[in-house]
Amino acid sequence: MQTTFTEEQLKVPAIKRSNEILRSCVHCGFCTATCPTYQVLGDELDSPRGRIYLIKDMLENDRPADAKTVKHIDRCLSCLACMTTCPSGVHYMHLVDHARAHIEKTYKRPLFERVLRWTLAQILPYPMRFRVALLGAKMGRPFARFMPDPRLRAMLEMAPKTIPPVSRNDDPQTFEPKGEKKMRVALMTGCAQRALNTDINDATIRLLQRFGCEIVVAEGMGCCGALVHHMGKEDESHAAAAKNIKAWMAEDRNGGLDAIVINTSGCGTTVKDYGHMFRNDAMAEDAARVSDLAMDVSEVLMKLDLPEGVATELRVAYHAACSLQHGQQIKTLPKDLLKRVGYEVVEPRDSHLCCGSAGTYNLMQPEISKELKARKVKSLEEKSPEVIAAGNIGCMMQIGSGTDVPIVHTVELLDWATGGPKPPAMTGERAISSEIPNLR
Repeated sequence: MQTTFTEEQLKVPAIKRSNEILRSCVHCGFCTATCPTYQVLGDELDSPRGRIYLIKDMLENDRPADAKTVKHIDRCLSCLACMTTCPSGVHYMHLVDHARAHIEKTYKRPLFERVLRWTLAQILPYPMRFRVALLGAKMGRPFARFMPDPRLRAMLEMAPKTIPPVSRNDDPQTFEPKGEKKMRVALMTGCAQRALNTDINDATIRLLQRFGCEIVVAEGMGCCGALVHHMGKEDESHAAAAKNIKAWMAEDRNGGLDAIVINTSGCGTTVKDYGHMFRNDAMAEDAARVSDLAMDVSEVLMKLDLPEGVATELRVAYHAACSLQHGQQIKTLPKDLLKRVGYEVVEPRDSHLCCGSAGTYNLMQPEISKELKARKVKSLEEKSPEVIAAGNIGCMMQIGSGTDVPIVHTVELLDWATGGPKPPAMTGERAISSEIPNLR
């Protein structure tokens, strides 16, 4: 695609990067075939190809964002299916990130929307604040139908029926391996996950310990920054990322790290991009090191000696989170691990399509999100699974709100197969104690 940025504009790193991306696009339209919003709405402006032209026009002319451009960019899930499909290697993620930052700086949203977005940014990345908000939403659920705005109704409807107690395993500490030490890893505990489902981190720790990992929960680590990053709030997202980089590099310099383990794939996509985010910053070298160390938990587990065929026969429908299969290009590892330990693994049709969660998307775009959720739940239930497995808390909450089939994280099933407890979501009971000592 031809672009007409001036030499002065190209001196700006973000513009230079967007220009590279735009020029790699050949307008072939392959991306429209896998774009969830285009599948639902049928509007080319709600496809990557359409959004690319809107972004190009806005950036080339260095003009403030207008309502039309904002509407279509806001409808983008950032599922990144287009990047998997694109034969030209268009890095749409960096382009839409730049567009959102430009929108945040140049477009004044209606007052209610500004308040709503600010509120989400002040709550979701902070586990204790989120817990309080969840408690309030739980009490407000019976009144959801009286809410005048669909986004408010969605927020109340998405509140879980139960809120798990705080897990002390998420506190800064070190967990020693069981037996011979094979790796030293840092565990990213997440933010929303710590409020919504503490079973995931507990299972991850037990599993990694069992197969020889020393696990560090680093002091000073917090939200990866993805939630505010996707709102275009660059300063806030970079501040969150910088805290994590400092926390993990302190551990790397102190005792060395073989990996930074991430069990929330939405976080994984962002952390693996820290090197790009800080490429022109004084922290560039440290950020690149963190990105190199960052691994999804499935990548780490493939390096360990999980036994074969030890699982109880169980039909598992695997949901591939967009941030895992498209954002990180990890397509087979979780399925391979589940099959290795003995589970029967099935996949739904159109597994490349998003479930509609995508961070705050199900809260900010509830109509489109509900359509995508209904499609995903239907395709999963068609496989008659006994349990659904996924690698991202957002997907688990989204799909779980639309089906009676238990949904668990992949690591919970792997933990169960190799000596851990049955996932609480499958028993209807929460784990009473973790049996994991606090050693630091």
